[in-house]
Amino acid sequence: MKHSELKEIALKRKDVRAEYESLEPEFKLLHGLLQARQKAGLSQAEVAERMGTKASAVTRLESSLSSGKHSPSIATIKKYADALDCHLEIKIVANS
Repeated sequence: MKHSELKEIALKRKDVRAEYESLEPEFKLLHGLLQARQKAGLSQAEVAERMGTKASAVTRLESSLSSGKHSPSIATIKKYADALDCHLEIKIVANS
């Protein structure tokens, strides 16, 4: 069974869909981080060097957002953004 098929089946359950949707902000942030790194043309090792850390730390940062096992600090995400010559913007938006 393909991942997409399993996901489709799982998301038919209300409890699974609710949990999946609750992770949307983390997925959006991860997508933004990965896009910025790709646009900068940098590897995880290069980002790590610019951050003054190890490549494994950047790997953990990127994977933590998709796994939901760890929430990186704003300071860490800011360092990541700075390493990509980007800046971090955080907004609170009212629900419609």
